[in-house]
Amino acid sequence: MQERLQTLKEEALTQIEAASSMKELQDIRVAYLGKKGPITEILRGMGKLSAEERPKMGQLANDIRAAISEKLDEKTQVMEKAAVEEKLKKETIDITLPGRPVKKGNHHPLTRVIEEIEDLFLGMGFSIAEGPEVETDYYNFEALNLPKDHPARDMQDSFYVTEETLLRTHTSPMQARTMEKLNGEGPVKIIVPGKVYRRDTDDATHSHQFMQIEGLMVGEDVRMSDLKGVLQSFAKKMFGEEREIRLRPSFFPFTEPSVEMDISCFNCGGSGCSVCKGTGWIEILGGGMVHPNVLRMSGFDPEKVTGFAFGMGPERIAMLKYGIDDIRHFYTNDSRFIKQFNHI
Repeated sequence: MQERLQTLKEEALTQIEAASSMKELQDIRVAYLGKKGPITEILRGMGKLSAEERPKMGQLANDIRAAISEKLDEKTQVMEKAAVEEKLKKETIDITLPGRPVKKGNHHPLTRVIEEIEDLFLGMGFSIAEGPEVETDYYNFEALNLPKDHPARDMQDSFYVTEETLLRTHTSPMQARTMEKLNGEGPVKIIVPGKVYRRDTDDATHSHQFMQIEGLMVGEDVRMSDLKGVLQSFAKKMFGEEREIRLRPSFFPFTEPSVEMDISCFNCGGSGCSVCKGTGWIEILGGGMVHPNVLRMSGFDPEKVTGFAFGMGPERIAMLKYGIDDIRHFYTNDSRFIKQFNHI
């Protein structure tokens, strides 16, 4: 029995050494150490031995089993390590290959225009104010001299959440909110960029949602000439130093007097073309002197202070600046449109 065990050990170790795959090692493990293997059979026959031989043979059989198992584990580890190294060789990254270019994003043209306008007015001493897009009827209309029965509301009554709240139709509510918060203590000098909503049918020049930037300046002895100077500086910085402006009388409930501002056509220089529809002028924005009622409702004394306000649509300015013919391009997320402005 002792010779049989030694022979099995030598055979197993020789086969393990010659094994070239994990499957062969598993087969050897089952063949020699499995329940039906020769070593197990020998251990089952230990009852035939004498009481003196039984412990010795049992110890020998266990030692041989342990030796075979240890050799199997060693060879398994060697094969696993070799398999990992082979896999790493196959999956090695060739660092000599040229890198793949990473596509970089770009600012949306509308974002560029808004940031450019903000920078211009920050340079003139204005600060930026922002407010809620869901606004109360009071701040959206009444605080701006638009009572509930005012006919000018018909153009702006739009998306109501409740009877007293709606999606704001302009960023002007922040003018009233800012003045109210200051409780009559000026001066005030802000611009208010943000998204607004109106009941417009979407077409090439209209959208039910769009961006707006409004400005407000309130203080002692603020005059219409101050408004003209600010807007003239804006037009020249935005569209070129050679641009001229003109102010035409208009009507807005929250300003009095009110004006529309045009700039000389940057395409024809004022001689008349398709861009300016032959007039030589392009309408840009509206503004005027803040109505005394608006000042009074916001806590300012119109006998002591005056102010001007203006409002513009960044989409219109971007369309003129970059020659865009349809406002819907700004909101359709067409990458072909956005890519045209990568060089700007």
